[in-house]
Amino acid sequence: MTPDPGPGADSDDTSTARRVPVGKRKRARGSETAPVDDDAAAEAVEELEAALAVDLPPGVEEPEPGPEPADSPDSADSGEGPVPGVHRPAGRRWLIAAAAAAVVFVAAGGFAGAMVQPYLADRALVATKMEVARTAAEAITTLWTYTPEDMEDLPNRADKYLSGDFSDQYRRFIDAIVVSNKQSQVTNNTEVVGTAVESISPTEATAIVYTNSVATSPVTKNIPSLRYLSYRLTMERKNSEWLINRMTAITQLDLTPQL
Repeated sequence: MTPDPGPGADSDDTSTARRVPVGKRKRARGSETAPVDDDAAAEAVEELEAALAVDLPPGVEEPEPGPEPADSPDSADSGEGPVPGVHRPAGRRWLIAAAAAAVVFVAAGGFAGAMVQPYLADRALVATKMEVARTAAEAITTLWTYTPEDMEDLPNRADKYLSGDFSDQYRRFIDAIVVSNKQSQVTNNTEVVGTAVESISPTEATAIVYTNSVATSPVTKNIPSLRYLSYRLTMERKNSEWLINRMTAITQLDLTPQL
């Protein structure tokens, strides 16, 4: 049974008619006259709520809506954007990179120096041995090469290779044979065929010199006297020069043809 709308129904209908579009007026009238089924409406609402419901895990309650955060007046009025992160100066990174590069460079230099040092030491030793061998060969050639005309000056020429007592011994030996050799017109020529450094230190060295010696004289009809001689020289270093302070004959072979 439809309740009586009362005297104000006409005014309500008039306002409703104004708000509802023309195409929907007929449906509005039908809804006014159709009886409303409360049970059907309740079931429809329950079905809609069940369809929209989300199952929550056990023990989790549905959060209640809280109050919306109010905008801070300071942030609204300031007009500033987000605060940027802390800026780390680039110079620090470059300093660290430069320091690391310097460390690597120093380490590489130290390694190269350690590798080169033995090589340089070996080269220095070889150079010293070459100097000793060359001095020994030049000294022996000078000491035992002479002619009747220059034999008297032989001790002075050889003196630059000799040291200490050996220089005096050599001078006395030449002085003892110079007269007889000049009378016999002896000419002696010594050729060094080999030199070996036996031992060496910063101040001393020992060298062995191998020679072929040829002597001629009118007394023997200029038939050459051939001798193979080897000497052991003990040398010392003075003022960057190697000088002989002792000489010992090791081998003496007479190769003169017997006629």
